[in-house]
Amino acid sequence: MAKAQLTFSDINLTVSVPIGVRVIEISEKVGSGIVYGCREGDCGTCLMHVEEGWNNLSPPSVLEDKILRENMAGKHDRLACQAQVQGDVTVRPA
Repeated sequence: MAKAQLTFSDINLTVSVPIGVRVIEISEKVGSGIVYGCREGDCGTCLMHVEEGWNNLSPPSVLEDKILRENMAGKHDRLACQAQVQGDVTVRPA
């Protein structure tokens, strides 16, 4: 199984994760400050900022893009419940 490095800069921790895993799944296991109130992409509480490796996440779905716009998210912000790791990436809570 292919792996990637996922770094949570808020807790200074890097973990090796399987390609395709959603960021929120790892965040809650390691105690990062990225929190969530749902897993369906309709609330925006798990907003995170991608510091490095923006292109190493799955593209935003139409629903995620809508939620990001509604929350006036920045260019490199994503929803941790929707973003799937495709390569090395560094994130922090937004």
